[in-house]
Amino acid sequence: MDINGCSSNEEGRAAARRLRVDPGLSRSQLMRRFGVGNGTLTEWLKGIDPPDWTRRPRAKDDMRELARELRAEGRTVPEIAEALEVSKSSAYLWTRDMPLDATPEEAAARRSRHSKKVAEARWEPHRRARDEARDLTLARVSAWVGELSDREVILLGSVAYWCEGAKEKPWRPQALNLQFINSDPQLILLFLRYVALLGVIPDQLRYRLSIHESADVAGATAWWADVVGIAVEDFQRATLKKHNPATVRKNVGQSYRGCLTVSVCRSARLYWEAEGVMEGIALSEDQARPAIMCPVDMT
Repeated sequence: MDINGCSSNEEGRAAARRLRVDPGLSRSQLMRRFGVGNGTLTEWLKGIDPPDWTRRPRAKDDMRELARELRAEGRTVPEIAEALEVSKSSAYLWTRDMPLDATPEEAAARRSRHSKKVAEARWEPHRRARDEARDLTLARVSAWVGELSDREVILLGSVAYWCEGAKEKPWRPQALNLQFINSDPQLILLFLRYVALLGVIPDQLRYRLSIHESADVAGATAWWADVVGIAVEDFQRATLKKHNPATVRKNVGQSYRGCLTVSVCRSARLYWEAEGVMEGIALSEDQARPAIMCPVDMT
């Protein structure tokens, strides 16, 4: 058989391979020239790369590279398909040569990340609704409180002090000066407002920071100084708590600023007054049992 001057299939094969390389004919040109079908030509050209001019840039080449980058980050085929908005089959074809997990530990970590992501997606609407409800409640109740009278501030300050302030003990029965310690700036400001109504002047106040030695002591001192409106230099030497590495503490990081202790000099009589307010609160309603400040006869 004569195929365009070639006496055999072998000669046609050799000629087709040569023309594929130089001048670089396309498959359709070679099939017309030699009068063969696609299967025969594929067999003839096995092992020869197509010429560059016949390569058409594929629209999804960039997507494929992105898919492989995501796969290298440990993303699953469904995650890649969702992120790139392509079919799962395309995402699989682009990344099938890239194993997702090299070790069982990596597989466990990936499943854990996936579970957290699913849970986050499921509960996010509920959390958003809860946070909105909380904000509305805070705004409504805060507006309800309104302005506080001096009497109300004294009552609140006395209760806050009796919860968080230093008090007499059986082994320490002597009268005390007022000393209030807390990590909540709002309670600290309430206490300062309270003692101001009792006639305490700024010169009677002493401030001391209590904080772990591993924290940012200078930064915390400056933060508290701004809260109470005094200079850093007016703080007494900080009380540092020894850091225990074996203890798993949650109060760490930039938000940890320790506790502020506010002491009121020459305030033993004010301590008695706070004690009296608490006695009055306990007796404010008719009670069958003695007030909390009164000793109880256990005999």
